Amino acid sequence: MKALLLALLFALLLAAQGVGATPDAAVVAAEDRLLANIARRAFDDPQAMLAELTQQWPAHAQPGQPREAAWLLARGRVLLAAGQVEPADAIAVRLTQAAGDGPDRSWLLRALIQERLGKPAGALARRALPGLEQHCPAGDEPRAVQTGRCDFRTTWDVLRLVQREQYAQGIFMEAEAGMRRALALARAGGDGHLVALTHGMLATALEAQEQVDAARAEIRAGEAAADGDPVARARLLNFAAAVERRAGNVPGARHALEAALRLADEADAPHLAAVLRSNLVDAYIHLGLSREALDAGQQALPVLQRFRDRVYLRGLHHNLAVAYVKLHQLDAARQQLARVAQFGVDPVELVMRARELRELGDTWAGAGQYKEALAAYHEERVLNTRSNERNRAAALEELRRKYDSAAKQRDLDLLARDVQLKDQQLENHRLARQMGFAVGALLLLSVALVGVTLLRMRGAQARLTANQQLLRAQSERDPLTDLSNRRHFLSVMDARARECFEGALMMIDIDHFKHVNDRHGHAAGDAVIVEVGRRIRAAVRDTDLVVRWGGEEFLVFAAEEGGRELAQRAERVLRGIGGTPVDTPDGPLRITVSIGFASFPLGGAGGGLRLHWEQAVNWADLVLYRAKAEGRNRAVGIAGVEAPDPDGLAAILQDFDAACLHGQVRLSVTPGPA
Repeated sequence: MKALLLALLFALLLAAQGVGATPDAAVVAAEDRLLANIARRAFDDPQAMLAELTQQWPAHAQPGQPREAAWLLARGRVLLAAGQVEPADAIAVRLTQAAGDGPDRSWLLRALIQERLGKPAGALARRALPGLEQHCPAGDEPRAVQTGRCDFRTTWDVLRLVQREQYAQGIFMEAEAGMRRALALARAGGDGHLVALTHGMLATALEAQEQVDAARAEIRAGEAAADGDPVARARLLNFAAAVERRAGNVPGARHALEAALRLADEADAPHLAAVLRSNLVDAYIHLGLSREALDAGQQALPVLQRFRDRVYLRGLHHNLAVAYVKLHQLDAARQQLARVAQFGVDPVELVMRARELRELGDTWAGAGQYKEALAAYHEERVLNTRSNERNRAAALEELRRKYDSAAKQRDLDLLARDVQLKDQQLENHRLARQMGFAVGALLLLSVALVGVTLLRMRGAQARLTANQQLLRAQSERDPLTDLSNRRHFLSVMDARARECFEGALMMIDIDHFKHVNDRHGHAAGDAVIVEVGRRIRAAVRDTDLVVRWGGEEFLVFAAEEGGRELAQRAERVLRGIGGTPVDTPDGPLRITVSIGFASFPLGGAGGGLRLHWEQAVNWADLVLYRAKAEGRNRAVGIAGVEAPDPDGLAAILQDFDAACLHGQVRLSVTPGPA
């Protein structure tokens, strides 16, 4: 009904203007409301909206006409909602030739295509901002919208895409600032739907900055703006669920999602309902309702497949895999994980995917599937390493740019001094014709200046060399704990015999660390990691190498260590960490750890089986997972291994539990403090 009223208003205004005349501000506003309504409804019914858009297409939206770009962008949006990416991309190409702000709308459509494909879209969206901001300047939104030249909806969408990328990168303050500007545009344009959605996005940005009360206030403001619009209210409740989920209130997130789902069903919005059900799967899993999670996911899956929604499909397949594992339907879980693998991992999603793998590894371990758990944990470490390398490379590049800039400035200073020196020499030659003594004095002065310059150059080179050595040393230290990092451990291993590793390893993992972050915040989590690292360092020898292996895991390497001494050292670590609560910004927390340890070569230094150091780390990892599976807060070590050769050792790794059961592997267990 709303669309028919808008269309009738548009027709009356067009008749008053006369066909072929340039539409005035009232016609433009009516058209923009019509196009916005069609684009929103296309999310759930793209084919019907494509037919309606074709029927409504006016004469002044033809090639070369003033309103061509607005109608082309609307058509591109509807095609994209229908999953027709290539036709939408062809529209983007046409927009580059359209009059007025056609190129800016082209960049927006290209960004929306990237978003639909699950790829980063912020860089493309930013290319549209300079042109749009000419008519929608920041700080003067009401006047700009009133003039009719500010396309506030297009600018709002560009700001949304930029905010989404900033949020994914953890730049929450900038994301909040962008959304406040988008809110001013939506209010100036009188679009209640956009106002409600903007409040929801602001809420997620504020919650990410641990401003939970402010986030909930934004949700309440959005509810007032969305009054009478069930789709806007459903989307706002989806944001509210995200806020409650991140705040640790999983029952509250479930309640919000179920209320949103009822609104979506009442509004006959199947695509939106499928998105909400896919989010409900995660909430049900964390509430222990695996069967309900599976039912919700199976209802959402065919709808998301029909709409070709890659963004939510990958996450849904992952959550379904977790639900199947919890229900011990392992083959079905593996099928879902195979579908997840088909989507690949975008570089900007490394952190999120690593968290999913940690959750998956814990789920496999809880089901007694240690091989799958080990594979998930190893893949998580690979992604964390890639993420750390990307962050480290960016930091190193920034440092290199600073040093390059400093070096160039020094070159300019030297060049300026050289020019001054040459000018002085010319002056000396002029004075030489008048006073020989003055020439000699000036030549001596020139020599002194050259000497000073050379000394300064030598000092600058020494400082540059020292800075480079400092940078190299810093790259092998963990910035949070000041312990060695994985890179330093690899360099130590490269300096030793790689194929015959000798020494002892302890792999240490903080128990239930995810609960610390979820319940007490990342500041408390960082405090726990720093204090655990300090206590490990205090419990081992000065000659032992303590490494922050990644996340909440630590590795201790002792070059020479017997089995009895290693078990005693593991017990000291257990009691040093679990015996005294850790002080955090949220109050003291009792923290325990799980430890896996082994001394290599396996079987003793005389005739033991030789291993590569990476295989030794895998053995330590394996007994660590054994410690976690047996209840955590304990140390499990390898007391003995009976294997005739490396092939026998590999066979033990394939079925570690059976090897322990048949006595091929003897374990020692040391409980932690009660």
